[in-house]
Amino acid sequence: MEQRIGSSSQPLEGAGFDPAYIPGLTSPVSGEAESAPEKAEVTAEEAVEKPAEESTEEPTGEPAEEAADGPAEEVAPDGPVFEASDRRARVVADHEGVRLSLDDQACEFRWDEIGAIETETPRFGKRYTLTVHTPDRRWYPIEIEAASRSEFAEWDRQLDAVMDEYFEDGTPEPAEEESEETP
Repeated sequence: MEQRIGSSSQPLEGAGFDPAYIPGLTSPVSGEAESAPEKAEVTAEEAVEKPAEESTEEPTGEPAEEAADGPAEEVAPDGPVFEASDRRARVVADHEGVRLSLDDQACEFRWDEIGAIETETPRFGKRYTLTVHTPDRRWYPIEIEAASRSEFAEWDRQLDAVMDEYFEDGTPEPAEEESEETP
């Protein structure tokens, strides 16, 4: 009779053992991340050399940052922004979507990836819970501890303004009927 030594069970797979199992929870790892420290060293060396070179140049009337880097980056469009954070968690909702972060973990949802956003406030306590629901029946809750319960109303008002501006729930708006009379 043969007898095996060791476990006969298969290893478990899923989000409990690998956070990358859930799409959108963590960013994919690429080979570029390994070469980033080398680039940082090169840029640090160049940064030491650049001030000496810039001091010999004549001013051109343009700010030094724009002249060195080219045109300025795009400015975010004007619109409502919701931002709430505590010592561990942070939520930002703006024109790009919703970003959640807890300690060193972060995830980002574009507005077309969101099925619903739910908020919950406890009857007692100061923890504000925001849950992002996706169309594929997954949900991502995050709790933020407020300094006082009075912040809940302000956070709800800010989040409602952002949702009204950027979130489309898929239901068509009722069309305004023209009041013209036909002969």
